[in-house]
Amino acid sequence: MCTKIEFPEWQSRTLLLYGSDRMKKLSDSRVLIAGVGGVGAYAAEMLCRAGVGRLILIDADKVTPSNINRQLPALHSTIGQAKAPLLADRFKDINPQLQVEALQIFLDENNIPHLLEELKPDFVVDAIDTVNCKCKLIENCLDRHIPIVSSMGAGAKTDIRRIRVEQIWKTTQCGLAKAVRTQLRRDGYRHRLPVVFSDEPVNREAVVEVKGERNKRSTAGTAAYITATFGNYLAWYVLEHLQ
Repeated sequence: MCTKIEFPEWQSRTLLLYGSDRMKKLSDSRVLIAGVGGVGAYAAEMLCRAGVGRLILIDADKVTPSNINRQLPALHSTIGQAKAPLLADRFKDINPQLQVEALQIFLDENNIPHLLEELKPDFVVDAIDTVNCKCKLIENCLDRHIPIVSSMGAGAKTDIRRIRVEQIWKTTQCGLAKAVRTQLRRDGYRHRLPVVFSDEPVNREAVVEVKGERNKRSTAGTAAYITATFGNYLAWYVLEHLQ
Protein backbone atom coordinates (compact mmCIF):
# COMPACT_ATOMS: atom_id res chain seq x y z
CA MET A 1 0.00 0.00 0.00
CA CYS A 2 1.44 3.39 -1.05
CA THR A 3 1.49 6.17 1.50
CA LYS A 4 0.44 9.54 0.15
CA ILE A 5 3.04 12.21 0.84
CA GLU A 6 1.64 15.47 2.19
CA PHE A 7 3.34 18.76 1.27
CA PRO A 8 2.70 22.13 2.95
CA GLU A 9 0.51 24.70 1.24
CA TRP A 10 3.43 26.97 0.34
CA GLN A 11 4.69 24.21 -1.98
CA SER A 12 1.34 23.61 -3.71
CA ARG A 13 2.27 25.36 -6.96
CA THR A 14 5.61 23.54 -7.21
CA LEU A 15 3.83 20.27 -6.52
CA LEU A 16 1.51 20.89 -9.47
CA LEU A 17 4.56 21.42 -11.67
CA TYR A 18 6.86 18.64 -10.45
CA GLY A 19 4.62 15.99 -8.89
CA SER A 20 5.08 14.29 -5.53
CA ASP A 21 7.86 11.86 -6.51
CA ARG A 22 10.13 14.61 -7.74
CA MET A 23 9.25 16.83 -4.78
CA LYS A 24 10.20 14.00 -2.42
CA LYS A 25 13.53 13.64 -4.21
CA LEU A 26 14.23 17.35 -3.80
CA SER A 27 13.27 17.34 -0.13
CA ASP A 28 15.72 14.48 0.49
CA SER A 29 18.60 16.13 -1.41
CA ARG A 30 21.57 18.01 0.02
CA VAL A 31 23.09 20.82 -2.07
CA LEU A 32 26.24 22.75 -1.21
CA ILE A 33 26.52 26.33 -2.47
CA ALA A 34 30.05 27.71 -2.38
CA GLY A 35 29.90 31.49 -2.43
CA VAL A 36 26.61 33.24 -1.64
CA GLY A 37 27.24 36.65 -3.15
CA GLY A 38 25.69 38.18 -6.25
CA VAL A 39 25.29 34.84 -8.05
CA GLY A 40 25.31 32.13 -5.39
CA ALA A 41 22.67 33.66 -3.11
CA TYR A 42 20.10 33.68 -5.93
CA ALA A 43 20.93 30.08 -6.82
CA ALA A 44 20.51 29.08 -3.18
CA GLU A 45 17.18 30.87 -2.78
CA MET A 46 15.73 29.33 -5.93
CA LEU A 47 16.74 25.87 -4.66
CA CYS A 48 15.17 26.63 -1.29
CA ARG A 49 11.90 27.83 -2.83
CA ALA A 50 11.81 24.78 -5.12
CA GLY A 51 11.86 22.51 -2.08
CA VAL A 52 15.44 21.26 -1.75
CA GLY A 53 15.44 20.06 1.85
CA ARG A 54 19.08 20.47 2.84
CA LEU A 55 21.34 23.39 1.97
CA ILE A 56 24.95 24.08 2.93
CA LEU A 57 25.95 27.72 2.49
CA ILE A 58 29.68 28.49 2.48
CA ASP A 59 30.94 32.08 2.48
CA ALA A 60 33.31 33.90 4.80
CA ASP A 61 32.36 37.42 3.69
CA LYS A 62 30.29 40.10 5.37
CA VAL A 63 27.91 42.53 3.71
CA THR A 64 29.50 45.75 2.47
CA PRO A 65 27.81 48.84 0.98
CA SER A 66 29.03 47.95 -2.53
CA ASN A 67 27.07 44.66 -2.33
CA ILE A 68 23.69 46.38 -2.07
CA ASN A 69 23.24 46.91 -5.83
CA ARG A 70 23.03 43.16 -6.52
CA GLN A 71 23.37 40.77 -3.56
CA LEU A 72 20.32 39.17 -2.01
CA PRO A 73 21.30 39.51 1.70
CA ALA A 74 22.69 43.03 1.25
CA LEU A 75 20.63 45.85 2.77
CA HIS A 76 21.65 49.01 4.58
CA SER A 77 20.41 47.30 7.74
CA THR A 78 22.69 44.25 7.20
CA ILE A 79 25.98 46.01 6.49
CA GLY A 80 28.75 44.32 8.48
CA GLN A 81 26.80 41.10 9.02
CA ALA A 82 27.96 37.71 7.71
CA LYS A 83 26.20 36.70 4.49
CA ALA A 84 25.80 32.96 5.06
CA PRO A 85 23.93 33.20 8.42
CA LEU A 86 21.74 36.00 7.05
CA LEU A 87 20.65 33.77 4.20
CA ALA A 88 20.20 30.77 6.48
CA ASP A 89 17.72 32.76 8.58
CA ARG A 90 15.94 33.99 5.45
CA PHE A 91 15.65 30.49 4.01
CA LYS A 92 14.28 29.08 7.26
CA ASP A 93 11.56 31.70 7.01
CA ILE A 94 10.75 30.39 3.54
CA ASN A 95 10.86 26.71 4.54
CA PRO A 96 10.68 26.12 8.31
CA GLN A 97 11.54 22.45 7.75
CA LEU A 98 14.73 23.28 5.87
CA GLN A 99 17.97 21.81 7.18
CA VAL A 100 20.54 24.51 6.55
CA GLU A 101 24.15 24.97 7.57
CA ALA A 102 25.94 28.31 7.28
CA LEU A 103 29.72 27.95 7.25
CA GLN A 104 31.72 31.17 7.54
CA ILE A 105 34.97 29.86 6.12
CA PHE A 106 37.32 30.48 3.21
CA LEU A 107 37.56 27.38 1.07
CA ASP A 108 41.07 26.31 0.11
CA GLU A 109 42.92 23.24 -1.12
CA ASN A 110 43.48 22.09 2.47
CA ASN A 111 39.89 22.12 3.75
CA ILE A 112 37.93 21.30 0.58
CA PRO A 113 38.62 17.51 0.61
CA HIS A 114 37.64 17.19 4.28
CA LEU A 115 34.45 19.22 3.85
CA LEU A 116 33.27 17.21 0.85
CA GLU A 117 33.94 13.95 2.68
CA GLU A 118 32.16 15.15 5.81
CA LEU A 119 29.19 16.93 4.25
CA LYS A 120 28.56 14.46 1.39
CA PRO A 121 26.54 16.79 -0.86
CA ASP A 122 24.38 15.36 -3.64
CA PHE A 123 25.23 18.38 -5.78
CA VAL A 124 27.62 21.34 -5.58
CA VAL A 125 27.02 24.85 -6.89
CA ASP A 126 30.27 26.73 -7.43
CA ALA A 127 29.83 30.49 -7.29
CA ILE A 128 33.40 31.30 -6.18
CA ASP A 129 35.21 34.13 -7.94
CA THR A 130 38.86 33.21 -7.20
CA VAL A 131 40.53 30.90 -9.68
CA ASN A 132 42.66 28.57 -7.55
CA CYS A 133 39.95 27.96 -4.94
CA LYS A 134 37.38 27.47 -7.70
CA CYS A 135 39.52 24.93 -9.52
CA LYS A 136 40.36 22.99 -6.36
CA LEU A 137 36.66 22.68 -5.55
CA ILE A 138 35.90 21.55 -9.11
CA GLU A 139 38.75 19.05 -9.16
CA ASN A 140 37.82 17.55 -5.79
CA CYS A 141 34.21 17.15 -6.91
CA LEU A 142 35.30 15.51 -10.15
CA ASP A 143 37.60 13.16 -8.24
CA ARG A 144 34.70 12.10 -6.00
CA HIS A 145 32.10 11.97 -8.80
CA ILE A 146 30.04 14.66 -7.05
CA PRO A 147 27.86 16.51 -9.60
CA ILE A 148 28.85 20.16 -9.87
CA VAL A 149 27.80 23.18 -11.90
CA SER A 150 30.01 26.24 -11.93
CA SER A 151 29.47 29.95 -12.52
CA MET A 152 31.88 31.88 -14.69
CA GLY A 153 32.26 35.66 -14.77
CA ALA A 154 29.15 37.83 -14.55
CA GLY A 155 30.96 41.16 -14.16
CA ALA A 156 31.30 43.90 -16.81
CA LYS A 157 28.43 42.47 -18.84
CA THR A 158 24.90 43.77 -19.48
CA ASP A 159 23.25 41.65 -22.20
CA ILE A 160 21.04 39.10 -20.44
CA ARG A 161 20.39 37.33 -23.76
CA ARG A 162 24.01 36.12 -23.97
CA ILE A 163 23.88 33.99 -20.80
CA ARG A 164 23.68 30.22 -21.19
CA VAL A 165 24.87 26.84 -19.92
CA GLU A 166 27.78 25.21 -21.75
CA GLN A 167 30.71 22.90 -21.16
CA ILE A 168 33.75 24.78 -19.84
CA TRP A 169 35.76 23.82 -22.94
CA LYS A 170 33.32 25.64 -25.25
CA THR A 171 33.18 28.98 -23.41
CA THR A 172 34.27 32.23 -25.04
CA GLN A 173 34.60 35.90 -24.08
CA CYS A 174 35.15 35.11 -20.39
CA GLY A 175 38.45 35.71 -18.64
CA LEU A 176 37.47 33.63 -15.62
CA ALA A 177 36.52 30.67 -17.81
CA LYS A 178 39.83 30.94 -19.67
CA ALA A 179 41.77 30.92 -16.40
CA VAL A 180 39.79 27.93 -15.13
CA ARG A 181 40.36 26.01 -18.37
CA THR A 182 44.07 26.71 -18.18
CA GLN A 183 44.41 25.47 -14.60
CA LEU A 184 42.26 22.39 -15.16
CA ARG A 185 44.38 21.41 -18.18
CA ARG A 186 47.58 22.02 -16.23
CA ASP A 187 46.30 19.77 -13.43
CA GLY A 188 45.40 17.01 -15.89
CA TYR A 189 41.61 17.42 -16.02
CA ARG A 190 39.72 17.10 -19.31
CA HIS A 191 36.35 16.19 -17.79
CA ARG A 192 32.96 17.48 -18.80
CA LEU A 193 32.07 20.46 -16.61
CA PRO A 194 28.79 22.38 -17.04
CA VAL A 195 29.13 26.10 -16.47
CA VAL A 196 26.98 29.20 -16.68
CA PHE A 197 28.65 31.92 -18.72
CA SER A 198 28.01 34.83 -21.03
CA ASP A 199 29.63 35.14 -24.46
CA GLU A 200 29.16 38.91 -24.41
CA PRO A 201 32.51 40.72 -24.75
CA VAL A 202 33.66 42.29 -21.49
CA ASN A 203 33.25 46.04 -21.13
CA ARG A 204 36.88 46.88 -20.30
CA GLU A 205 35.93 50.30 -18.97
CA ALA A 206 33.91 48.56 -16.24
CA VAL A 207 36.95 46.73 -14.82
CA VAL A 208 39.35 48.37 -12.35
CA GLU A 209 42.35 47.12 -10.40
CA VAL A 210 42.06 46.79 -6.62
CA LYS A 211 44.62 46.42 -3.86
CA GLY A 212 44.47 44.93 -0.39
CA GLU A 213 41.66 42.44 -1.05
CA ARG A 214 42.06 38.73 -0.42
CA ASN A 215 42.61 36.74 -3.63
CA LYS A 216 41.41 39.63 -5.77
CA ARG A 217 43.35 41.86 -8.16
CA SER A 218 40.45 43.54 -9.97
CA THR A 219 36.77 44.29 -9.61
CA ALA A 220 34.10 44.80 -12.25
CA GLY A 221 30.89 46.72 -12.57
CA THR A 222 27.84 44.51 -12.09
CA ALA A 223 24.06 44.63 -12.35
CA ALA A 224 21.62 42.60 -10.27
CA TYR A 225 19.62 41.26 -13.21
CA ILE A 226 22.79 39.69 -14.66
CA THR A 227 24.05 38.07 -11.46
CA ALA A 228 20.53 36.91 -10.56
CA THR A 229 20.15 35.29 -13.99
CA PHE A 230 23.45 33.47 -13.58
CA GLY A 231 22.14 32.20 -10.23
CA ASN A 232 18.82 31.15 -11.73
CA TYR A 233 20.60 29.17 -14.44
CA LEU A 234 22.67 27.40 -11.78
CA ALA A 235 19.54 26.51 -9.82
CA TRP A 236 17.76 25.31 -12.96
CA TYR A 237 20.66 22.99 -13.81
CA VAL A 238 20.68 21.47 -10.32
CA LEU A 239 16.90 20.99 -10.29
CA GLU A 240 16.96 19.32 -13.71
CA HIS A 241 19.59 16.84 -12.57
CA LEU A 242 18.28 16.06 -9.08
CA GLN A 243 15.78 13.52 -10.39
